[in-house]
Amino acid sequence: MKVCVVGASGKLGQYLVQHALDRGYEVVGVCRELSVEKLDRFKSRITIIPGATDDRAVIKHAVEGCDGVLTVLVPRGVHGYSTGTAQAVLDYARPGARLVFSCGWHISRDGQDVYSRKLKAIVNVFGPLARLTRFADLDDQVEACRRIFASSTRWTVVRGSDLEEGESQGLPVWSRHVGDPILASNITRRVDFALFMVAAIENDDLVQEAPAIVGCQTPSALAHQRLLAA
Repeated sequence: MKVCVVGASGKLGQYLVQHALDRGYEVVGVCRELSVEKLDRFKSRITIIPGATDDRAVIKHAVEGCDGVLTVLVPRGVHGYSTGTAQAVLDYARPGARLVFSCGWHISRDGQDVYSRKLKAIVNVFGPLARLTRFADLDDQVEACRRIFASSTRWTVVRGSDLEEGESQGLPVWSRHVGDPILASNITRRVDFALFMVAAIENDDLVQEAPAIVGCQTPSALAHQRLLAA
């Protein structure tokens, strides 16, 4: 199995690389030239391709021959960074490849997600402020996911809750809609977010799904397990 990690130098990306290597996959990592040194601990074990992740030539080269592509969708700047990255992956990944993307809970596939006041306030305040300062554009991530959802490829969009660092607790649990009781705890270890993405490569049940995830040891996940066992 050969996989490409797009955005390999970030916190989530480095976990993706490690999980992929742990499974014995051949790994190609894409990251900005300035960030290549962040992958020094992997450099003898992976192929590193430096370049912007929305550079179509870089992505075309990186995904060649890959069975899976793990993409961290980052809404950096105000120039369509996420959309450009997603479109390049959709266009150049080989037919039949598993394409797994990361995003936040604010992305909705069917409009049936129910958001807390806190999350809506964060999006409503941070979104315009981030665009105003040209730091990020949440609408860019929305557009990227819209294109993924419309694609006939074998995609999965993993929607992450709030993230924390810490030792792995195991594979997160998921639901189709934000607001479902199992997701109420709204926290996942970053290492486990990456674990879910890597595991999705070989989970056909997640093809063309947009799972919203939460840590498997969180109170809401454990309560759901008790309910099922009752």
